[in-house]
Amino acid sequence: MSQALLDLLRSNSDHASRFQSRFDDVQDSQRPDAVTVCCSDSRVLQDHIWGNDEPGRLFTCGNIGNRVVQRTESGDVVSGDVLYPVEHTETDTIIVVGHTGCGAVTATYDALTGESAEPAGIDHCLELLKPHLESGVELLPSDVNRTEAINRLVEYNVDRQVEFLIESDDVPQDVEVVGVVYDFQDAYSGRRGEVHVINVGGETAVDALRDDHPDIESRIERLWEY
Repeated sequence: MSQALLDLLRSNSDHASRFQSRFDDVQDSQRPDAVTVCCSDSRVLQDHIWGNDEPGRLFTCGNIGNRVVQRTESGDVVSGDVLYPVEHTETDTIIVVGHTGCGAVTATYDALTGESAEPAGIDHCLELLKPHLESGVELLPSDVNRTEAINRLVEYNVDRQVEFLIESDDVPQDVEVVGVVYDFQDAYSGRRGEVHVINVGGETAVDALRDDHPDIESRIERLWEY
């Protein structure tokens, strides 16, 4: 048995000891405050970035590229992972969480600007991202380096995922859809590990967002207003 699993089981024992009574109120149902769609990158601690240690508070979805799109025989639709809490637990807030240095965005960028070969499963995920990022690649300024290009496309990807949710008939109009970026590369002006709000309900202009949401003005920041 791997040492990694042994270490994880040991940590789980500590978790179980601390959480013995924290599941009492969610034994039979859940009513999470928000559903988050995060990248499954190991550097993004999906619940911890919100300081969450409360069972039932967040419905957390994870995949490479923080995608909300699922491909079906009838076309592209909002992923069931995201829709489930909206449809069945009365969750009225969806947060799309991108992050700096995203590997899925990087791989998609490479596929769109050159040649790349990935296993079929990864390629399927990239094919879901490509249609949403292709126009962003075309808009990139010519004077940005590779790191800057990727982090701008991270924002662009979040915007497109938010847009897909807003335009879907499956997402009720009274559901708030927000796009954020988690930064651990010092790309934004805040501290490492901070979340920066870049999109609220399709609005992406920083000045407009700050005017509309003065209570979180300091957390609203973008690298790219294209």
